[in-house]
Amino acid sequence: MEFFDCNCFLGLPMNKIPRPVRTAADLLAQMDRSGITKALVWHITQRDGAVQLGNALLARAIAPHRRRLFGCWTILPTSTRELAAPRAFFRQMKRRNIRALRAFPTQHNYLLREESVGGYLELAATTGTPLLVSGIDYPTLYNLMAAFPTLTCVLCDVGLWGPDRWFRPLVERYPNFYVEIGTYILAGGIEDFVKTYGPDRLLFGTNFPAQEHGGMMLALRHAEISATARRAIAGGNLERILEKQKL
Repeated sequence: MEFFDCNCFLGLPMNKIPRPVRTAADLLAQMDRSGITKALVWHITQRDGAVQLGNALLARAIAPHRRRLFGCWTILPTSTRELAAPRAFFRQMKRRNIRALRAFPTQHNYLLREESVGGYLELAATTGTPLLVSGIDYPTLYNLMAAFPTLTCVLCDVGLWGPDRWFRPLVERYPNFYVEIGTYILAGGIEDFVKTYGPDRLLFGTNFPAQEHGGMMLALRHAEISATARRAIAGGNLERILEKQKL
């Protein structure tokens, strides 16, 4: 299988973690160690520091590694004018190999709603650009998908012990809603999801370096699903999403 990690970051977080990665070279070394081919990556400064600086640091870090590392830029409300206007922002994304958006509304003190970031999300829906979210409450997520039903949205860091009752209604209603499996630790969870919905709505991710690569790689390798389904979840689904994107 070719693994394409949809959920990892660079930089040193405020809280100590076992295996921090300062640079893109550090990340690639750890990916090679684990057997991961590609990654969709963000920089910790995009969440814990200045978003503008974090976006710039990420673009600079991944620039020499365009075949293996693809960027996520963080968005903020348009009304505060801290980032480029949506169309200019997306033009910059195209030039800098940025293929997805990240939103941290709780940490950045705003509501993930049309009134705040609708300009970015409308373009994301039109172009097929994924929005990756984590640490978001489900009422907010349900409202977001209702407002932007064609948005390609990836729910990351879902948590342990079966959050299926929360996210399965979104999978059933919205065809571009995906679940990242890095913390989807549930006996038979992957198998039952694939049996019910097929493999196309699950994405391999790790939240590395906050978590290790190997746990979900092992779980996916030994899941009682077909080899075709394993390959799709490991990387094929994310490849398909990015191939359809029209920045």
